[in-house]
Amino acid sequence: MVIQLNFKSGKPVYLQVADQVKAAAASGALRPGEPLPSIRPLAEQLRINRNTVAKAYAELEGQGVIETVAGRGCFLKENHSPFRKEVRLKLLSEEIDAAIVQAHHLQVDEKEFLGLVRDRLDRFAQRNKATKEQL
Repeated sequence: MVIQLNFKSGKPVYLQVADQVKAAAASGALRPGEPLPSIRPLAEQLRINRNTVAKAYAELEGQGVIETVAGRGCFLKENHSPFRKEVRLKLLSEEIDAAIVQAHHLQVDEKEFLGLVRDRLDRFAQRNKATKEQL
């Protein structure tokens, strides 16, 4: 799993780390039960404070994405969200709303926006399929 940070994005670094771990889990690059990198080595690799990585891991644990086992580290949990379906859909709706607002500000019309969404879904499906074939 490779994590790339963008310090100019305006998005907090700990959320960038958390989002990329979730993306790796969704794509199959990280499998349930697989350990995540330890906090200190990951912080050194990314050249960030280890408290930032710890905050990202705490965020992921709070969302039920990972679990911490004392003395062993953090591991990806099975894909069972602790949130009810309505809550998951609300969270996703908020993200979609933010993307729509961004598209409006970038002057991307509805047809282009929906085409981009379809393209991104197709690419995600292709990466997921390729990852599963490698295993």
